Formats: sequence, C-alpha cells, structure tokens
Amino acid sequence: MERSLKTAVVVPTYNEGDNIGILAQEILSLPVQLVVVDDNSSDGTGEIADEWARKDSRVFVLHRPRKMGLGTAYIVGFKRALSLEADRVITMDADFSHHPRYIPALLTRSESADLVIGSRYVDGGGTLNRTLARRALSRSANIFTRLALGLRAHDCTAGFRCYRREVLESIDLDTIFSDGYSFLIEILYRSQKMGHEIEEVPIIFEDRQRGASKISQGEILKALYTVIRLSLSSQ
Repeated sequence: MERSLKTAVVVPTYNEGDNIGILAQEILSLPVQLVVVDDNSSDGTGEIADEWARKDSRVFVLHRPRKMGLGTAYIVGFKRALSLEADRVITMDADFSHHPRYIPALLTRSESADLVIGSRYVDGGGTLNRTLARRALSRSANIFTRLALGLRAHDCTAGFRCYRREVLESIDLDTIFSDGYSFLIEILYRSQKMGHEIEEVPIIFEDRQRGASKISQGEILKALYTVIRLSLSSQ
C-alpha cells in the first residue's frame, strides 16, 4: 500500500505575536506539520511557538539570532521540512493574509502540478482591505516581472505556495542570491526554467488586521534589482 503524503507548512516570523498562536491553531486542525522560523522576535513570537511545540509534536520551531531576511528563513525552513520527510512543503505568511482554509486546495492541485501558487490574479482571486495604491503597486510589479522574465504565473510575488519535494531537491537552495521577497521571484524563475509544472489556485488576499507590515521600500528595490539581474542573465 502506498504511504500517505506528508505535508509541512513553513511560516517565517518576526514580531507576529498577535497572530502566531491563532494561526498555529488553524493550521494544526489539518493533518500537517508546522515549521516556524523565528528571527529573534522581541514580542514573544518565538516563545508562543515554543508553547505550541510542547503541546503538539507536529510543531517545530527554529530560532535564529536576529532578523536575517525572508529568503534565508525559507531556505532554513525548506531544509527542515525535507528532513522531516515532507512530500509537500507549503509556505505562507504569519499575518493571515494567506488563510489556512486554502491549504486543501493547494494540496489538491499539487497532484497535477509541481508548484502551486495561491494567486490573487486568476479568476476567483482578489484582495481585501488594501488601499488602491497598494493594489496598483502589486499589480504593476507582477506585470513587469512576468514580462521581463517570461514567467507564466500571474501572481509572481505570492508567498502562499505548495512545492513538491522534488522541486526543492532539484534547486541548489544555497545558490539563490536573492533575499527578502525577491527570493520568491528567483525560486519561481528557476522552477520554470527547470521545466517544473506551475499552476495557480485562486485565493482572497486579506491585508493584515494585527501587527505591522514588514514590506519596506528597500524590499521593493531589491525585487526590482532581482528582476533586472535575472533578465540580463538569461540573455
């Protein structure tokens, strides 16, 4: 009899104390493992995650000494998920902009795709509680990224994703140059270049209700640099 697939959800955190406990409860209502990568949050996020790890053996908490960037947090989380023998690795934000209710849809679509994106920009997807300026910035950034890199996905900067184990094993994660949110662009670009099947499922992206946004002007500039660098390297 074929063994059932294992799923690990990787959640990077930095000062998400208002969200992580509620999020863990939602995620753990599903048959998955949870990997929290905390960058020495000053608001007790790591301690709350540790409490969940003591209560539930499916929770694993990785503590880093300082804020070291989203990209490296993903890499650390990926490696831990793979060591846990996960067949599917899901990434999501800790602020409920990515709601756990969409996890089953991501997993179902992963039966036919190597990488599945929870997308704002396909039929049925959208955003809630975002300003017009933020929506315009996000939409224009995705259009620019798609055109510059020839990406087929509509939501190239989305962090709500489900990777098959084989995708992460095929990419030398330590050679990914990008950090921050631009990491998401580079790993998508590499996945498509390697021929992995990429599909999208619609989600409603809800702007955070608790805590502060981590996206800065510096992150936007790094993403722009990443798109230009990858575009030039492919010529």
